[in-house]
Amino acid sequence: MSPAPVVATRTLRRQAWLERWFGPFAVTVLGGALRFWNLEAPYTLMFDETYYVKDAYSLMRRGYESKWAEDMDHLFAAGDFSAMLTDPSYAVHPPVGKWLIGLGMWLFGPDSSFGWRFSTALFGTAAVFLVILVGWRLFNSQALGLIAGLLLAVDGIGIVLSRTGLLDVFLMFFALLGFWFTLKDRAVMDERLALALRTPVGHGANGAPRYPGRVYGPRLGMRWHLVGAGVALGLATGVKWSGLFFLAAFGALVVAWDAAARRRAGVRRWVAAGCLLDGVKAFLLMVPVAFVVYVGSWTGWLMTKGGYFRDWADKNPGEGVLWLPAPLRSLLHYHLEAYKFHTTLTSEHTYMSNPALWLIQQRPTCVYYTTHPTCSSAECSQEILALGNPLIWWFGVIALGVVIYNAVVWADRRCWAILMGYVGGYLPWLFYAHRTIFNFYTVAFLPYVVLALAYAAGRLIGPPVGSDGAAGLGIARAPARAVSGRAVGEFGDLRPAARGARWPADLGAAALSPFARPADPQPRRRRRAIIAVTVLLSLILFMSAFFWPIWSAGSVPKIFWQLHMWMPSWI
Repeated sequence: MSPAPVVATRTLRRQAWLERWFGPFAVTVLGGALRFWNLEAPYTLMFDETYYVKDAYSLMRRGYESKWAEDMDHLFAAGDFSAMLTDPSYAVHPPVGKWLIGLGMWLFGPDSSFGWRFSTALFGTAAVFLVILVGWRLFNSQALGLIAGLLLAVDGIGIVLSRTGLLDVFLMFFALLGFWFTLKDRAVMDERLALALRTPVGHGANGAPRYPGRVYGPRLGMRWHLVGAGVALGLATGVKWSGLFFLAAFGALVVAWDAAARRRAGVRRWVAAGCLLDGVKAFLLMVPVAFVVYVGSWTGWLMTKGGYFRDWADKNPGEGVLWLPAPLRSLLHYHLEAYKFHTTLTSEHTYMSNPALWLIQQRPTCVYYTTHPTCSSAECSQEILALGNPLIWWFGVIALGVVIYNAVVWADRRCWAILMGYVGGYLPWLFYAHRTIFNFYTVAFLPYVVLALAYAAGRLIGPPVGSDGAAGLGIARAPARAVSGRAVGEFGDLRPAARGARWPADLGAAALSPFARPADPQPRRRRRAIIAVTVLLSLILFMSAFFWPIWSAGSVPKIFWQLHMWMPSWI
């Protein structure tokens, strides 16, 4: 073969690769710029950085969290760490997030405010790229994935928490990574099930091929993506215990998907098969793995002697679970005491908020505020307010209604997937409304808010005229595969042909549709819908630019700051 065709082929491949990935990378770069720009400001510990940044430093030095002298944050910021005491600190959150904060401090120095916040900015940026991939696969549309990624990139909660040395962005990222692995697992399991039911397992007496029985269906082998989900969700729990809620929600989602897949395949005892053949295996691959990862995150505490409650078992030889080794017995006691703290924390705080109002951002958290005269006006304000983009969250409530409707009425499994993000990240807090909790906890389920908005946008626009919906918005295709005409690995329209009807056994090409309805014969209506979505996205970008100064410690005139305080509860 002459070199010319080879060069042309490589050029086309590079061009196709650029066309495929330019959008995701561009949106990720935007998200990274908003998170890393002037990250070092302000040059002081702010809000709960006073706990987590100092805990991270003591973890790096001693392997466990130490106490610090009171009111010595200014010394820490100046690079003087003499205020660290020898006594252990009663840390009520696991160490994974603090180890990651410590990584940035190791790279850039413990006295660098950029170093304190480097890891949160890095993981917040990575979450933008990850949510694009999740949306691309979930909706089989790169356009909808890009919409979700863009919304995450410019939302104030995501920006502020990524620019602050707190733990919640790590929780959000690892939970989202676990969600991604469950989607990948579903793709593989759909393909295996389709192949298994079409592949003979032997021959009958007359020589005819014999296929797997339809009573329980075939066994589907090892599920490595669920192991990955277990690792990710174990790390999420190692950041904050609320990661357990995501583990439970996504585990239930996996089992429900397994049973539904067998039902669509015509398996008669699909409930028993989904729970026993698939569910038990899924549990063993996710929960014990997550547990091992979580316990492993306490290695520093276990391998040293000075941690809080580290010697409890030695001082109380006849108490606790006696068959456990002493270090693990002490660790269990630590967890029981920390659980009491979390469930009884009811002290008043200026910025505590009611989770029932989180979806409208009723009471945001002020992370930093000063009135130093550093602007051109006589009165200046410099603030970091953990407030979501109002249009994202307010329209997100409408989008959530769309998702719930399509989940309940049309049994759309993409909607159930999104709802499980809300179940893991939001629903449990409604039962802890009496506790001292804060609006910025919403960053944990922010990815599912933007996925709900992307889904609602796709429903509004519909598929291209004259298509079967397989091309999404006509911008890009997700990497779907097909086996014998069955769409595999993607989440297209799965609603029954009529309300109350059973799942179709095979939807063919229609299973790739991200919008779940026939092509609109009126292209004008679709163009209007695209314009409406574009206008809304433009308004959201404008709103993010408007609020950017109070998300990033910009020094602005007091009157300009007051223009942003739309509700008395925002002050």
